[in-house]
Amino acid sequence: MVGEGSNRMVLDSFKLDGRLALVTGSSDGLGLAMARALAQAGATVVINGRGEAKLQAAVLLLQQEGLRAQARACDVTDAQAVQGMVNDIETTIGPLSILVNNAGIQRRGPLHDFKHDDWRELMQTNLDSVFFVGQAVAQKMIPRKTGKIINICSVQSELGRPGIS
Repeated sequence: MVGEGSNRMVLDSFKLDGRLALVTGSSDGLGLAMARALAQAGATVVINGRGEAKLQAAVLLLQQEGLRAQARACDVTDAQAVQGMVNDIETTIGPLSILVNNAGIQRRGPLHDFKHDDWRELMQTNLDSVFFVGQAVAQKMIPRKTGKIINICSVQSELGRPGIS
């Protein structure tokens, strides 16, 4: 039987005190849940998404829970905007220790009817953004020789389903 002392040691190993985490696509849903968990472990989190109102509501919610959170609106499919956001975070808040690339979308439709614009939007959001944000953050982390980049993907990246091109 594991004692309370062992549980404390396990929980202590997950402490993120003093760390700064950026979570893309985190104004609601799983992204917000991941940001909350990082903040509960002691990190300051930067909530990211496109909608300023949703971002501010998410930050307020986390702050009401006693957690440290800030918001940065940015379209992560825009490489230049991403670079600006990362530079702003590093300048005004501090060095990023953790990146969670979580932004993603889904468009359903049969392959033979799928619109090219929908395909491009999927690829930009689900792939290009991971590269853009990952690259911008890695350029900061590598000289410091520290940091973690976590890329989230859907089960659909490994499992085909009817009606999902």
